[in-house]
Amino acid sequence: MSKPLFVVDSLPTGDSYTLDGPEGHHAANVQRLRAGERLLLGDGRGNVVEAEVRAAGKGTLELGLGSRTSEPAPSPRLVVVQGIAKGDRGELAVQAMTEVGVDEIVPWSAARSVVQWKAERGDKSRQRWVDTAREAAKQARRAWLPEVSAAATTAQVARRLGAAAFVLHEEAAARLATVDLPETGDVVLVVGPEGGITDEELAAFTAAGATPVRLGATVLRTSTAGVAALSALSLRLDRW
Repeated sequence: MSKPLFVVDSLPTGDSYTLDGPEGHHAANVQRLRAGERLLLGDGRGNVVEAEVRAAGKGTLELGLGSRTSEPAPSPRLVVVQGIAKGDRGELAVQAMTEVGVDEIVPWSAARSVVQWKAERGDKSRQRWVDTAREAAKQARRAWLPEVSAAATTAQVARRLGAAAFVLHEEAAARLATVDLPETGDVVLVVGPEGGITDEELAAFTAAGATPVRLGATVLRTSTAGVAALSALSLRLDRW
């Protein structure tokens, strides 16, 4: 079994470290790691250090630190503009997309989003996505945590699009499996909410330079479309 990953604000520079706080609680009290067991500490920005438990206390671990690695930032970056969905479908999408390698998620307040993020409710909803992405990244042993941006309007999304942007649409003629991809920069995917993307939204995105694409003959849910698209891109970009 691979070593569990715990994320800290910054990696310690010495040869020992006390893991406490929420991560220490999870390691000591939930996973019940004990002396002699090994784990990973990461800062979510590509840097990881191996560690061995020297002693376990209540909500804390005393660690001895070993070898360090630094993983460069992914290039090109995979960005998914995810239509805000009702219930837990958005969080399911965030979890799965993080596990397969998304680098940034942009919550999109689409015209057909049943739920709209506003004021305090919006802040709490975004924080759930942030927390979901963090836990999924740890589960996947990712050195880089994906960014979860602030919720964006259709106009704000359009300003992020360009030649390397693709809108998943069931009626598109182009296939994601064959479109040209850049070697650097951002590859942006737009995934609509449960009700799909309106004609006006599609027109705005294509005017901004995006290309409508399809994955196959079937129609996927908003919680799975981004995952499928990221999987296809990961193969094409030699991430997998």
